[in-house]
Amino acid sequence: MTAGPPNIILIITDQQRYDTIAALGFPFVDTPHLDRLANEGAVLANCHITAPSCAPSRASLFSGHYPHTTGVFKNEDQWKHSWVELLADAGYRCVNIGKMHTFPPETPLGFHERYVVENKDRHFGAELYLDEWDKALHARGLDKPGRVSYRNRPDYDEEMGAIPWELPEDLHPDTFVGDLACWWLDKQPKQEPLFMEIGFPGPHPPYDPPQRYVDPYLEKELPIQGVTAPELDLQPPPLHALRRNHAEVDHDAVVFDLDASPEKLRRVRAHYLANVTLIDEKVGAIFAKLEERGYLDDAVVIFTSDHGDCLGDHGHSQKWTMYDIVTRVPAIVWSPGRIPAGEVFDQLFQWMDLGPTILQLAGIDPPSHMEARSLMPVLTGISSEGRDYVFAEQGRDFILNETSFMTMVRSVEWKLVHFHQEAFGQLFDLTDDPEETRNLWDDPASGHIKQELLSVLREWLIESNRTTADWSREWR
Repeated sequence: MTAGPPNIILIITDQQRYDTIAALGFPFVDTPHLDRLANEGAVLANCHITAPSCAPSRASLFSGHYPHTTGVFKNEDQWKHSWVELLADAGYRCVNIGKMHTFPPETPLGFHERYVVENKDRHFGAELYLDEWDKALHARGLDKPGRVSYRNRPDYDEEMGAIPWELPEDLHPDTFVGDLACWWLDKQPKQEPLFMEIGFPGPHPPYDPPQRYVDPYLEKELPIQGVTAPELDLQPPPLHALRRNHAEVDHDAVVFDLDASPEKLRRVRAHYLANVTLIDEKVGAIFAKLEERGYLDDAVVIFTSDHGDCLGDHGHSQKWTMYDIVTRVPAIVWSPGRIPAGEVFDQLFQWMDLGPTILQLAGIDPPSHMEARSLMPVLTGISSEGRDYVFAEQGRDFILNETSFMTMVRSVEWKLVHFHQEAFGQLFDLTDDPEETRNLWDDPASGHIKQELLSVLREWLIESNRTTADWSREWR
């Protein structure tokens, strides 16, 4: 390691579940490069996002605050500032390649350079936003695949978004982002200290890797969680409406089948995991380029994702729910000589805790108003303290549209999901029911737990609003 601040590489995928990396305990996934990061770094095995959708979750990460503080409750809510500005002020060269999911899309946020690649299939308001990937496709005389073109496929209604990539492989969005990052590292004079955020659009749907990545997974036994009628019956009305919405509207080119067969769900899972393997290859290429250019002589590499994907579990598509398969994300911190190798931390953490952790690694004191907490004491063995509770919030949008607000509080043993001004909710005993299939909200024997967690929610909101009032006036 050198005497100066380390280079920091933050790699964020979009919508990647925790159970998608072999080294984290899921050997049916082919992820040799992510396995290396996990084996040589530290794994945060119980890290939870603050919102089950892209922009609110990312705004929390890059601010260190919960959605009710940032005011970012859904995609396309505006956010203009981030702690990247502090890195830039401290002398870091700050570069974003790929997805950040800001609105407007090219908001600087403190980056000196942004090469924006957004969702595979997207609109921003009434206008189509053309990013670096769109420009590359246009330069090759090609049209971008998406819902408009996929609807012409004869089997579109049956595919549930599992549509193999048919254009040249180098134009797949995840390949494009990985190659663009390598190109920047190769062509630019070495700039240290470097903060680089690399945002892969996948494995967010459409689930569209080239067929050669899919074929091996079609031959594997993939674990699929069954869905029962009693589980569905006990889900709150807004979640029933969410299921219908996904079946009626092809969000992100996914025509959701409410009664999908195990074989159809396995095919979707195979495409999804194949996209993870594609990303893993690109992570390996980026890692090799960082090493070739000398950036890894003193570096921190963080790999993570902004939320998960139900993939049919619990009878749901994509996100917008508070199940662990959505809120729990992979989070790996790699820095030989700084972070002990092979450590697995099972304590509860909020995903946004990575923000002040990055600032401390850069030699910057995190602002006192941050609700996020640095993980450095845990990562370096000074402390073993995690969080007693983690929280997540989601506001009404055009997909989750039959509740005004949804809030989760989770401890190690229990999870509660509150729906604003409603008598219904969700309560799960995570010890006896780790797959969250038995809703105990109306169970008299669990009533004292429900009241206890509602009290935790109340006190958390009061304290949060009290301590962040001055800062939140400046946020937007």
